[in-house]
Amino acid sequence: MEALYHQTNKQVHEVHSYMSRLETTDKQSVHLVENEIQARIDRIFSNLERLEIFCNKEPPNKRQNAKLRVDQLKYDIQHLQTALRNFQHRRYAREQEEREREELLARSFTTNGTHKKIMDVANMLGLSNTVMRLIEKRAFQDKYFMIGGMLVTCVVMFLVVQYLT
Repeated sequence: MEALYHQTNKQVHEVHSYMSRLETTDKQSVHLVENEIQARIDRIFSNLERLEIFCNKEPPNKRQNAKLRVDQLKYDIQHLQTALRNFQHRRYAREQEEREREELLARSFTTNGTHKKIMDVANMLGLSNTVMRLIEKRAFQDKYFMIGGMLVTCVVMFLVVQYLT
């Protein structure tokens, strides 16, 4: 039992060193390191099952100490398993964000997409071209009225602040 315990403990430390190496590996080899870590964790779990069987075969005066040591190994490897899952979750989220970012950057936008749809709807409703031109001219004029109103409002606010302070 002692040999298997020390071998398993050594494997836990190796997994811990692999986890620290996982943060610094490049994107291409991160999958290989993750698979290696998972394989080692699986081997450790199988060793822990065997160690639990050996613990039950220990003499009663050593059994409690042996169970405590095996439980500590189990606790450590469960934390390493959780850390691996958290790393994988963060990596998947980061890859998803990169894919979405690339998709947005690759998408082409047209400036008159909405204008064309409005024109199509108006033509379906039977509005004449003359009415459509009047609507466009009015929208153009309204833009200048809005800009002028904003400028007048800013000037009035500036004068009120100057007068009150």
